[in-house]
Amino acid sequence: MPEPILFCWSGGKDSAMALDALQKNPNVQIVALLTTVTETYDRISMHGVRRELLLLQAQSIGIPLHEVCIPPQCVNPIYEQRMEEALRIHYVQGVRSVAFGDIFLEDLRAYREKNLARIGMTANFPIWKRDTRELIRHFHTHKFRAIAACIDPKMLPRTFAGRELDESFFRDLPPAADPCGENGEFHTFAFGGPIFRHPIPFRAGEIVERDGFVFCDLVPEAFAVAGS
Repeated sequence: MPEPILFCWSGGKDSAMALDALQKNPNVQIVALLTTVTETYDRISMHGVRRELLLLQAQSIGIPLHEVCIPPQCVNPIYEQRMEEALRIHYVQGVRSVAFGDIFLEDLRAYREKNLARIGMTANFPIWKRDTRELIRHFHTHKFRAIAACIDPKMLPRTFAGRELDESFFRDLPPAADPCGENGEFHTFAFGGPIFRHPIPFRAGEIVERDGFVFCDLVPEAFAVAGS
């Protein structure tokens, strides 16, 4: 029987590529997508993407979604408590492995592994240590599509917010920026690619600055509007 795995879904391109890699493995079965949503804002935590678009992603992917609600400016103890409560729900159903789209941040990996070990679970990193330039080539070759939903203006010009991750996006990145934004340069919203049954319909809205980051507000659109 395939191993049941819970996937921590951020809604971005790295999650999309990691999920795609797992789905191609016949020895695993992804039982649910786990996503943190910030209360009050009703948006994916950190990325700032509207919850409506998260629901559309899960629907198009065809995997059940488990949302973990956390408060704004959530401190670690509360985050860890609510994540543990969610993880234990899947633990009692036989899930022992949780997958992530992290690539090379050793401290983040250690943090995840430590928290999971506390409740008898292990971490899985499908795209760990992949060269990020190679990953971007993979991203384009396999026709993934994503947009920069959030950027750190200390690391990138604010004009990158709201840009699609096409070849010109990566050509314009500053030399010091990681191609996958693994150092926090940018966060994305994946809206097309092999994991989706159909593209996610949305339009880019206003650019806003909040808590030291620049966000492009992505607005869901009806399928009919998106195709017109």
